Amino acid sequence: MAKMRQMMVGFVCGLAMSAAMAAQTVPASNTPVPQDTAPAPPAPAAQTVNPFPPTNPKNFTAETPSVDEVNSFLKALWGYDANRQWQVVGIVKTQAPGVAKVVVLVADKRAPGKTSPLIFFTTPDGKHAIAENVMDFGAKPFADARKALQERANGPAKGAKTSDLLLVEFADLNCDRCREAQEKMDSLEQDFPQARILFENAPSPDHPYAAQAALDGVCVRKTKGDAAFFAYARSVYAKQAGLTPASADETLKTAVAAAGADPAAVAACAALPETKATVDATVKLAQDLGALQVPMLAVNGHFLAIDTVPYETLKQMIAFQAGQDGVTVHLQPTLSTLK
Repeated sequence: MAKMRQMMVGFVCGLAMSAAMAAQTVPASNTPVPQDTAPAPPAPAAQTVNPFPPTNPKNFTAETPSVDEVNSFLKALWGYDANRQWQVVGIVKTQAPGVAKVVVLVADKRAPGKTSPLIFFTTPDGKHAIAENVMDFGAKPFADARKALQERANGPAKGAKTSDLLLVEFADLNCDRCREAQEKMDSLEQDFPQARILFENAPSPDHPYAAQAALDGVCVRKTKGDAAFFAYARSVYAKQAGLTPASADETLKTAVAAAGADPAAVAACAALPETKATVDATVKLAQDLGALQVPMLAVNGHFLAIDTVPYETLKQMIAFQAGQDGVTVHLQPTLSTLK
């Protein structure tokens, strides 16, 4: 069901909007929940108060999913945020056989008295949830994507030797937002020494020199190894302004040389069909798992738009996901101005 996860990130980001609470109560109509791309960073939690009204048993007419199943699913998405509160207020049959409508009220301890509604639907097989998009449902909604990445992601790697905590960056060397995300990636390498970090180059057709940069990168890695690839990528990002019709070839040759590789040998390698096949396989992996926009970071299968998530929140999300998967990490204060 890989294509059913195609817009998983959009769904997660839609759910994440509930952290930025609007001053509203549950509307009578099915008003769409506003969208956002990054949860607010947590602040010191206020005294815990139940902000929700009593539930009405008449609003629970569907046999599945259970309240416990919904709570487990939401914990997998939101458990990193100690300020977030929610309550399942309805699981209702719909006219579509086996499809249930789930209604959740969400609050934030930092905004007393304010709640926001979240509505999504679950499929008859109990494996998918649908809001604006489709994603896997259940207590371990990222398990299938994690397994696929462990089996298929084989880009340049650094960090730990094991994949218990696997951070896979899907990026494009001709993408300015990907360039800006590298400061976060560098900090994650320092803050999570137990993580194995992979780079999967997913060149966008909208970026004219992305494909050539990816091909050259494959060949730099092939001839000089993973460390050389990361040196090459740093050089391309640093000189990204030179990816123009007048200077792109020279810019890429300079980056190849900076990584210790021979530009002529890399150019010959980049022209080979098997090199293109390597890049195509990475693009296919990104498409299969729904990483349709870059930069994207998969944390044990949990896809996050790394450029939109504040760094401290990103750390919390990684630590929480690691804990969900049995990996213990110890967060340290970030000694930087990363946002």
